[in-house]
Amino acid sequence: MRDIAEGLATWHAAGTRCAIATVVRTWRSAPRRPGAAMAVAETGEVIGSVSGGCVEADVYELAQLVLRTGVPVLQTYGVSDDNAFAVGLTCGGTLDVFIQPVDATHFTKLPVVLGAIANRRPVAVASIIPATASQQRGEVVVDGNAVHGTLGDEALAAEIARAARDMLAREATGVIRVPVPAGPPAAAVLDGEPIGPGSAADGPGLADSLVAPGFPDEVSVFVQSFPSPPLLLVVGAIDFAGALSRIGKLLGYHVVVCDARPTFATAKRFPEADEVVVRWPHRYLEEITTDERTVICVLTHDPKFDVPVLERALARPAAYIGAMGSRRTHLDRLARLRAAGVPEDQLARLSSPIGLDIGADTPEETAVAIAAEFIMLRRGGTPSRLVDTQLAIHR
Repeated sequence: MRDIAEGLATWHAAGTRCAIATVVRTWRSAPRRPGAAMAVAETGEVIGSVSGGCVEADVYELAQLVLRTGVPVLQTYGVSDDNAFAVGLTCGGTLDVFIQPVDATHFTKLPVVLGAIANRRPVAVASIIPATASQQRGEVVVDGNAVHGTLGDEALAAEIARAARDMLAREATGVIRVPVPAGPPAAAVLDGEPIGPGSAADGPGLADSLVAPGFPDEVSVFVQSFPSPPLLLVVGAIDFAGALSRIGKLLGYHVVVCDARPTFATAKRFPEADEVVVRWPHRYLEEITTDERTVICVLTHDPKFDVPVLERALARPAAYIGAMGSRRTHLDRLARLRAAGVPEDQLARLSSPIGLDIGADTPEETAVAIAAEFIMLRRGGTPSRLVDTQLAIHR
């Protein structure tokens, strides 16, 4: 939903009803992954995609039905389904699409979700997926310590919220099964009140089926996690930094360009960056927090910038640390870092020369090569062409 959040916010501000279709489960070579979303407004306007064009026409018709009836629909598309062939899903995969209305009485906490996404706060949405139209349905939204719910059973909402918080901590999106607490439903609606700490780690697991057996002993819940965007720190206000900033924003990073030279480090030169910081990069790095998702790209290839910032970067959490420069520059840089006392195990983390060998020449092509490398490491990919491997395309 993150990629259509701006359009949804515009519709909501205008009071436009809509239906949101979300991929909740996939098998084999499905074209989009769980969480891919498409929305249809009551005016007929469409934003987003659930299959890259394969089933959108059919989903559009179902969304119109959902808008008329107010009843959510769970639809499966796959090669074993004659209807799937008719609508064009011939890639060999299967996907389940959950379509729900958004209006004055359905998914009323959508503004909370959109606000969290807009302000880069981590948020999770847990939607009950009913096996039949008559069964209970609704959403629970976890936004920081606050839990917003549209359920009439506080105990069940609390169980779902704990599960959603656990999924958000793992940055996971998918279907889980949540046991329904024993006893009569609690009358109070959980809405905006903090709940106690808890984890679903010892409770629900990833579901084998979207239809939970033994209902109402347990419910199937689709959890969408929207963690805060990871940091992409670009050191060096050069032309390559501009291209990398654009790609970083496209990939969903919070992009910071840092350089000590105020003449070059300006917002006008880097309009796509979320922040342009005029500081010595190593001083700035000492003031911020990094984590296992952080990407740090040092593009200055100047020892007075490179060595201090890399010395500090290599000693802290980060998913990827790369440095631009020739092989001769790389060898000189390693010698300087060793002289500064950086141990070999930390030096082994450094990707230098930066990027994959795709023959990049221009700043834009170089930015693609850099992004391809940190995507490969994040996703567990290889630098090989798909045509030369027998690996699963989606894994």
